[in-house]
Amino acid sequence: MSHKNCQFQTSPLTRRQALWEMGGGLAGIALAQLLSQDTASAAPARLRVPKPDFAPKAKNIIMIFLPGGLSSIDTFDYKPELVKHHGKETQGANAITPFFGKRGTVMKSPWQFRPKGKSGKYVSDLLPQMGELADDMTFFHSMVSRSNAHGPALFQMSTGFIFQGFPSIGSWVSYGLGSENKNLPSFVVLPDRRGFPPCGVANWGNGFLPASHQGVIFGDQRNPIADLQPKAGVNTKAQAASYDLLSALNEEHLKLNPGEDALVSRIKAYELAAKMQISAPDVTDISGESEATKESYGLNDPVTRDYGYNCLLSRRLIEKGVRCIQLYNGGHFGEPRVNWDAHEDLVANHNNNAAILDKPTAALLRDLKQRGLLDETLVVFTTEFGRLPISQGLGEGGRDHNPEGFTSFMAGPGLKKGFSYGETDEMGYKAVKDPVTIYDFHATILHLLGLDHKGLSWYHNGLQRRLTDVHGHVLMSALS
Repeated sequence: MSHKNCQFQTSPLTRRQALWEMGGGLAGIALAQLLSQDTASAAPARLRVPKPDFAPKAKNIIMIFLPGGLSSIDTFDYKPELVKHHGKETQGANAITPFFGKRGTVMKSPWQFRPKGKSGKYVSDLLPQMGELADDMTFFHSMVSRSNAHGPALFQMSTGFIFQGFPSIGSWVSYGLGSENKNLPSFVVLPDRRGFPPCGVANWGNGFLPASHQGVIFGDQRNPIADLQPKAGVNTKAQAASYDLLSALNEEHLKLNPGEDALVSRIKAYELAAKMQISAPDVTDISGESEATKESYGLNDPVTRDYGYNCLLSRRLIEKGVRCIQLYNGGHFGEPRVNWDAHEDLVANHNNNAAILDKPTAALLRDLKQRGLLDETLVVFTTEFGRLPISQGLGEGGRDHNPEGFTSFMAGPGLKKGFSYGETDEMGYKAVKDPVTIYDFHATILHLLGLDHKGLSWYHNGLQRRLTDVHGHVLMSALS
């Protein structure tokens, strides 16, 4: 009997059993949709038509995130007063309260600061190659976070909220703008090979937005995308027949469940996974890149190879029309620390991580600029908070968390280049001029992408939710 004349049971168990029996895993569902000649038409959903709200300055974005808390006063926020007061205690109205342990003394930066470029921007010797590109950067020196704990601060920078369950900024961008390449995800995540940040996928999750907007993780060069290929030894004819059957099951299931946004999104994700079987190997294969390019990204050095590959892959994904890329430098918070959380030994911690970060990041910015891609790509460089100007740790050579004032930067179109927005006090402790909330930061990012942060929303649990909650102002004076 033809399966078209059958009455199919469409319970989740039956559909799941069909998937695994055909041996294709996640890719099996995907390819079923791709190969079907009678794909079900999606039920109407509460989905925005992906397009800018106004003329964008940038059409895509690369977000470089440093979990752990990069020390701004040891990189981009030059504070000569730390040298003057080195070794002194902070008292009275000037007392600094640490997050962990006892209060230490004022600690100068172990690295020399030098003026860079035409702007004369002072950048420390910790990041020499990135410092050479200061004229292409727009610095936000007065960033403030709502939390001094890693998890909530990470969530706020990633999602706008200090709690789990909200869509990441990459998911909002994907929802707002869609993708320019229908064969690749609109939102790709490139984690540090050393591990995920705290709470992992929650930092790039879709929250209550449709599942198709969650970040898709790309792995290392050997296995860029996990679970994409069909199971070995599966008969191709039997697999094709199973695809036809599963396609019919999906079609029938959609008819029985009209208006199911999550179901529509899930099927779209499976369709994309099938297309990626063809498109992903091309974009992740860097064998065609010149030796000079590979060297510039540090691919010939075991220290920079993994992060350098992710930086090079970011450029290749942008070229293919991927809308948003989340690139991590820094992994888990175990022992030893493989991130920027420098409680015990600032010099060792930041030197180790900077050796990985500096060369590939500078190569990415130079490569984008050389190819004209920096004229249409917004690069955002940030961390969850900064570090205190007082010492901490067994040898008092570390720095504690500081959400009261830290630095992030952007590069790309629509920004004043070689420009510094906001200030911290003379010690680099608190934002004292033009404080920048995470809401303001996110509103400005969306604005550069042509999205109104007040209008980009989703109705959830009785509220019209948005990335910036009920806050946020576009930092117009930092824009060109």
